[in-house]
Amino acid sequence: MIPALTTGTGSAAALVVVVPLLGPLAAAAAAAVMGWRRATGLTTVGAAAVILTAGVVTAVRTTDGTALAIGGWLRVDALSALMLIVIGAVGLIATFAGLTHLDSDLDNGRIDERGARLYGVLVPLFLAAMVLAVLANNLGLLWAAIETTTIVTAFLVGHRRTRGALEATWKYVIICSVGIALAYLGTVLVNYAAQQAGIAEHGTLDWTQLSARAGELDPGVMRLAFALLVLGFGAKAGMIPLHSWLPDAHSQAPAPVSALMSGVLLPVAVYALLRYRVIAVASIDATFVRALLLTIAIASLLLATSLLLTQRDYKRLLAYSSIEHMALVMIGVAAGTPLALAAALLHIVGHGLSKAVLFCGAGEILARTGTTVITDVRSLLTRAPVLGGVFGLGLAALLGLPPFSLFFSEIALVRAGLEAGLGWVVAAMLVLLLAVFVAIAVKGSTMLFGAPTDRPSAPGPVLAALPFTIAGPVITGLCVVAALGIADWPLGPLLHSASMIAGTP
Repeated sequence: MIPALTTGTGSAAALVVVVPLLGPLAAAAAAAVMGWRRATGLTTVGAAAVILTAGVVTAVRTTDGTALAIGGWLRVDALSALMLIVIGAVGLIATFAGLTHLDSDLDNGRIDERGARLYGVLVPLFLAAMVLAVLANNLGLLWAAIETTTIVTAFLVGHRRTRGALEATWKYVIICSVGIALAYLGTVLVNYAAQQAGIAEHGTLDWTQLSARAGELDPGVMRLAFALLVLGFGAKAGMIPLHSWLPDAHSQAPAPVSALMSGVLLPVAVYALLRYRVIAVASIDATFVRALLLTIAIASLLLATSLLLTQRDYKRLLAYSSIEHMALVMIGVAAGTPLALAAALLHIVGHGLSKAVLFCGAGEILARTGTTVITDVRSLLTRAPVLGGVFGLGLAALLGLPPFSLFFSEIALVRAGLEAGLGWVVAAMLVLLLAVFVAIAVKGSTMLFGAPTDRPSAPGPVLAALPFTIAGPVITGLCVVAALGIADWPLGPLLHSASMIAGTP
């Protein structure tokens, strides 16, 4: 349901919309010209801060239902503002951690200056593509922005050019290219349906016009289009059946890149489906939309649960956890009520911050122990108290323990599901979440409290303190996730407005 919106235009609106794009593009240009150095890395951190600030500013201006637009191409409403905040907040943690990570790779000879320069260019370009995706009012532009991330992220996954990294890169490119091709076909069919409905040529992919006139679109064409879009964008979100790229890419990519992929890339793909869902429920049978989304979500949750139970690699454990949490978000999207969507959006925020903390922490664990095997990492709380504490609290947040926001978003999802008549879905979800809780808790306790093994650690003091560029952002991220679980303000009104845009009564 789309509430009556007041659209803001003019130079002020244009500035608010364009600034979050210009920041990362300027950072990419600086890295391309100057190469990698701490100053260019800080420029990327500044770009993430600009995105976060722009998200906060636009949230203030759009919470009341106002939308800021530039022509028919770019537009910001409360839903876009929330996603800008997610991109900025996760980007801030990941880019700060990336300063130390990249310096360490250079010092240890894992990459050369050329590789560092490429990293410095690609990370802000990734942020720019994500910002463009959530600002796009034109659905063709939305598709192009998400396709851009496939190209950019492929080079980041293969950053270290090891055999495993290159295999993961090719797997990512091939599977996500199939997914994005399906999404392209879906976009073309939406364009065709709009033309057949008599929508002016320049507005056939305009989300504002399509959502207003969705009832005029051909149901048969839109049913096929939406199915293709769910499969296509679902691939980018790590949903079944095109999910298999995700664990390999997350486990091989540098830790800050894994944080960006899990905390930003996956949610933005779900955001695209949220936009299309508004059109789909008004043009075709809402039961079909719900059934399709629930089928994908429950199948993905079941798959993630089964693989989490048998996982022996902690980076892959976090990757499969991303599938699990995106499946929970998709359940909220399928339910489609304002409460369900508010819970799903809160879950996106909490998951993004928690996963950024955990992947950055996992990168530090790997640097200190030289292994990603769970049973080879023991007694973290004793050997590295700060790192172990951060990782342990991150796992607690991910498992949905209070006071972290994921606890409250999952409770809200249960309530919304019951109110929407989805009792069987809620029951299945709770059973699978119990299995996930046991799997992650047991494996996490092994890493945190298990007796040390005889395997020697990697060179360097195991008990070394975390550098500020990692400790500061990840601790702040954990505090924010906890605060969002305790206080409704300031995110509550924004979640309400965003859910009213994408929800149905």
